[in-house]
Amino acid sequence: MNKTMQNIKIIFFDIDGTLIDMHRKQISGKMLETLIRLKERNILLCVATGRTPITLPHFEGIKFDAFLTFNGSYCYTKAQDIFSSPIPADDVQTIIQNAALINRPVSIASKDRIAANGRDRDLVEYYAFAKLDVEVAEDFEQLSHSEIYQIMLGCREADYPHLLRNTDQAKITAWWDRAADIIPAGSGKGIGVDKILAYYHLDRSQALAFGDGNNDLEMLQAVGCGVAMANGSARLKAAADDLCGHVAEDGIYHYCTAHGLI
Repeated sequence: MNKTMQNIKIIFFDIDGTLIDMHRKQISGKMLETLIRLKERNILLCVATGRTPITLPHFEGIKFDAFLTFNGSYCYTKAQDIFSSPIPADDVQTIIQNAALINRPVSIASKDRIAANGRDRDLVEYYAFAKLDVEVAEDFEQLSHSEIYQIMLGCREADYPHLLRNTDQAKITAWWDRAADIIPAGSGKGIGVDKILAYYHLDRSQALAFGDGNNDLEMLQAVGCGVAMANGSARLKAAADDLCGHVAEDGIYHYCTAHGLI
C-alpha cells in the first residue's frame, strides 16, 4: 500500500454509474465484497449521491456511516443531521414557473417525499435509473411550499440559463445530458464532503472518492484522492487524480485491491 492509501480513513461513493452499473441496476457481488472488506478495515463509508434519502438503495450486509444526498444539500448519519440546506422558497416557485414556460414538468423532493406536476419522456427515463416511477401528485402545489432540497427535470444544457432566470440562490448540477438537478447555490457534493469531513474531524488527505458524472467534479476536488470511473465523463476523468476500471467490470474492486485497501 502506498503512503497516500495508508492514510485513508473515509471513502465517498457516488451510486449510479459508480457503485451500481446503470444497465444492471444492481450492485455486483465484487462491489459488495469491496464494501464489506473496507468496513472490516474500519474505513468510514459514505454514499454521495443526487438521490433523495428515501430512494437510497439497501445493500445486504452493509451499513453506511454517512449519507450525502441531494448532491450535498442534505448530509446526515443515522444518528443526526450534519448539514441541511433547502432551496429558498421563492426560488422553488420561480423555477417551477420557468420550467412551465418551456413545457417541462418538474419533480420536487423533500426529505421524505418526491412528487411531480407532470411527466415527460426525459423525466420518466431519469427516474428509471433509480427504478422509480414518476408520481404526479394532486397536492404538488402544497408540497412545493414545504422544504424542498432538489428539483429534477428533463432538459438540455441550453435550457439551464432559462431555468435559473430570476433566481438568487439556486444552481444546476447534472450527470446525464437529458436531465438536471437544481440545488441550493450554497451546496454541492464538494460542500457536503467538507461538512462530513469536519463532522468526523478528518482532513481531506484522509479521504478518497469515486465518481462518474460531472456532478461528482466538486467531490473529487474536495478529497485527497479523487478517482473517476472508466465509464465516467470526459470532463471528470480530465480533472481526476486517478482513474479506475469500468463499473461493469468492478473497477472499484480492482482499484482497492491494487492499492492495498482491501
